[in-house]
Amino acid sequence: MGAGGRELDIVLYGATGFVGGLVAEYLATAAPGLRIALAGRAPSRLEALRSRLGAPARHWPTVVAEIDDQPALRAMAARAHVVVSAVGPYRRCGLPIVAACAASGTDYADLAGEVPFVHASITRHHDEAVASGARLVHSCGFDSIPSDLNVLALHRRAGADGAGELAETTFVLRTYSGGCSAGSLHTMVDLMRVAGDDPTIRAILDDPYSLSPDRAHEPDLGPQPDVEARSGSEIAPELTGLWTGGYLMALYNTRCVRRSNALQGWAYGRGFRYTEALSTGSTLAAPMLAAFGGLAITGAARLGGAYLRMLPAGLLESMLPAGAGYDQGDRGYYKVETYTTTTRGHRYVATMSQRGDPGYSATATLIGVCALTLLRGRGQPGARGGVLTPAVALGDALLEVLPAAGVSLTTAQLA
Repeated sequence: MGAGGRELDIVLYGATGFVGGLVAEYLATAAPGLRIALAGRAPSRLEALRSRLGAPARHWPTVVAEIDDQPALRAMAARAHVVVSAVGPYRRCGLPIVAACAASGTDYADLAGEVPFVHASITRHHDEAVASGARLVHSCGFDSIPSDLNVLALHRRAGADGAGELAETTFVLRTYSGGCSAGSLHTMVDLMRVAGDDPTIRAILDDPYSLSPDRAHEPDLGPQPDVEARSGSEIAPELTGLWTGGYLMALYNTRCVRRSNALQGWAYGRGFRYTEALSTGSTLAAPMLAAFGGLAITGAARLGGAYLRMLPAGLLESMLPAGAGYDQGDRGYYKVETYTTTTRGHRYVATMSQRGDPGYSATATLIGVCALTLLRGRGQPGARGGVLTPAVALGDALLEVLPAAGVSLTTAQLA
């Protein structure tokens, strides 16, 4: 795979972070024989990680590059077919690596779930990546593979059945066990702060089509709330008795899925309405939990920046955990169900489930699979460059390989 002077298959940047280390472990197990490099800023830590990985990584090179050293990042990208970025928060750390890959024609994958970062990536580097052929694929972890691939699977199933286009479609996080990574917490605080300080960013966050490649031609479907409380029966009869509330990552995932639709010429449908929700159960407290969750997320998104300005600079950040995390391993799991009704009245559900901590080991597996799928797909007919979503860049190829990685994805027609 060394054509074109690229002697490395994959470069993992940010390898010494907690999630980066888990991605390195996955690649060492799943990709024997590939030429993989560990990259970051600290040579001693890179060497320690390579030693910890053992025999599979014995001959992996290390690459030292500072995040603000664009020539070094570009030289790193030019050596590889695929760069995986595990740095964050991406709004502060991610764009230099995106820029290097766009300029070098190098495929790229990350774990971003930040609307302002992806919006900036599109604005600054989409056209350049189209010209160079680089596939820049954001959101290749728990955010937003279940969201993006479930809808793609429903689209494929409805198309095969001649059931029409997708219309009302709702993702429900049914069960989840795992931690919240330190990087995710720092990202949330960073987004609250910047949204409170910059009205332009606030407008980007509020726009349901802020990541669209053609905003002017998006359909006007009326209000599309991200975090409303609803009874399960409003979503599907199969959820009668349950309550659902606001899901924090809906603020990003919904925009990612809508971008997938638009990048494919609105193949899911011009009337495709997409929302995400979190199951709060069926107890007497479930409706209150659903309502409170939505209010908390909305309050944090709208007013969090103002409250943060009242605190001494850096105080809240100093109280957050550092980069180390705790991975629940196989004790962690998730299950998501995405319900849709088509324009011809047919109903379907797509279900994705996976063992592993969604914030850590499960996410490491997902981005590892995406990186390997990008690598296998380089040079294939019909491949397109640009800032893409997992469904558009990897699509059917990713649907095919997910089961072998321990990710179950099924579709079923409902009564």
